[in-house]
Amino acid sequence: MKNLFSQKLIELAKSCPYPLYAVGGRVRDFLAGLETSKPDTDICAPADAEDFVERAKLSGYRIDAVYKNTGTVKLSCGEEEYEFTSFRSDEYIRGEHRPVKTFFTDDISLDAKRRDFKCNAVYYDICGGQFKDPLGGIADIKAKILTTVDKPEKVFGEDGLRLMRLARISAETGFAPTGECLAGAKANAELIADISAERVWAELDRILHADLRYGREYAPFNGLLVLKNTGVLKVILPELALGENMGQRKDIHDYDVLEHSLRCVLYADKSIRLSALLHDVGKPYCMLRDGNFYAHDREGARIVQDICTRLKVPKKLAERCAKLTELHMYDLRGDAGVNKVRKFIIKNFEYFDELMLLKQADFSACKDNTSVAPSVVKMTGILNKMKKEGLPLTLKDLAVKGNDLIDDGCPANLVGKTLQSLLLDCAVGQVKNEKAKLLARARKVGYFSI
Repeated sequence: MKNLFSQKLIELAKSCPYPLYAVGGRVRDFLAGLETSKPDTDICAPADAEDFVERAKLSGYRIDAVYKNTGTVKLSCGEEEYEFTSFRSDEYIRGEHRPVKTFFTDDISLDAKRRDFKCNAVYYDICGGQFKDPLGGIADIKAKILTTVDKPEKVFGEDGLRLMRLARISAETGFAPTGECLAGAKANAELIADISAERVWAELDRILHADLRYGREYAPFNGLLVLKNTGVLKVILPELALGENMGQRKDIHDYDVLEHSLRCVLYADKSIRLSALLHDVGKPYCMLRDGNFYAHDREGARIVQDICTRLKVPKKLAERCAKLTELHMYDLRGDAGVNKVRKFIIKNFEYFDELMLLKQADFSACKDNTSVAPSVVKMTGILNKMKKEGLPLTLKDLAVKGNDLIDDGCPANLVGKTLQSLLLDCAVGQVKNEKAKLLARARKVGYFSI
């Protein structure tokens, strides 16, 4: 494992009169044979943080931050980034993410027990080249299981964020939580409500993209199942969890609303995972209100916005997710006329590629059918024909611009609407994309007077 570390870090380790350890994910991944392009390297030692800082400076490292209360130091050198912590034992108030008291120690077993899972509590002496395994984490890594460093009720009760970490680490690594571990998480599921929205979203986002960490197939789906089985999903996404055991038409669906939503993530491209998870979130609401799923796309768009605001999802992602939810049912039965579809494509062109990905994932998740969705075949075929015809697809493709309309007498406040109308007319063949013909069309239909 020593070959994984830079010579500079090894020299820093040699300069310390105490052993400097790598710990956590980097050690676990090495022992498990997991590889990632962006490994996290946490280091620790039975040493005072101030002493370590001075030695790191002398070794050429830049000190980016020091947190004396927890003995934590962030340091870097070029592209190398590390987080150092002094050996310590923490005291928590139930559910709080940050410890209320920290006790520094030179006992590696005490330091190990303040961590979350045994697989993350294996240490590697960077200079000495030896592993230290005070809690039996190596056996867990070999067995590909997740067990807590202490009684599960205590570990999850100390820090509610560990509930999300359980699902995320299980998803990324493929390590299965033991029954005892799952039971402990389930008993403390409500504590996730005490964790900040930003941290919950950060972990959920990593779960939705867990396959990108080590290339494990189905990783996001498996992580979501852990959230479901521990009851955490009911706390962070209650609107979605209401779909559990809510049946759907058997000729279309093999799964209930919640299972279908989770499986939609399984089939979804990485760019639309949140949209895939939430696309049917309006169904439980509509069923409980009206006794049917009618208008679940429109209600769902509103609920998605509420969820994203609550979780503090980045604004642009939230807006796209809500819009895709609103659009995902369009022409589901395939009976919309060609001209209607052409206009739909123009009006929603910026969302088209992602919408096709969502429609495909939605279709596949109904009965695990990976053939191309009929609606995708139809709509992409119409778009391809529009491209072959050389039709303008966006305003920038139009042969007439806003200034041309103004020069021709169009009021400035009507320019945008006029351009959009001309674009739609081109899509259905009512006018050719030529400047003179577009201006004539604008005058003829009287857009200027709208």
